[in-house]
Amino acid sequence: MTETAILPLHALAHGRAGDKGDRLNISIIAFDPADYLLLSEQVTPERVAAVFADRAPTSVQRYELPRLAAFNFVLDGVLEGGVNRSLNLDSHGKTLSYRLLGLSIEVPAGRLAEIRQANER
Repeated sequence: MTETAILPLHALAHGRAGDKGDRLNISIIAFDPADYLLLSEQVTPERVAAVFADRAPTSVQRYELPRLAAFNFVLDGVLEGGVNRSLNLDSHGKTLSYRLLGLSIEVPAGRLAEIRQANER
């Protein structure tokens, strides 16, 4: 059995986000393309929906971009009708991408030193 460690998603990837109306768009891009499969297994539409459960998304779609080692998630119904209609000043997509980057990811313990070294660059 391989030992594992738990790291936040932001240790393995960065994100970009945007919004249009009531739709949130978050892209997750692996720092190392070798982590794409690991992220594919763990950053699922179901887990993303769970991160945003308090916002009750009506749907979560994941688009895979393997040549970019990236994923694009589209969440509908999470922005309280849209930035201009919402009374919540922090409800737009750019702030919500950081929430997803806090998702816990299980990585092989043997990769910890390599990931830490890459993050120090």
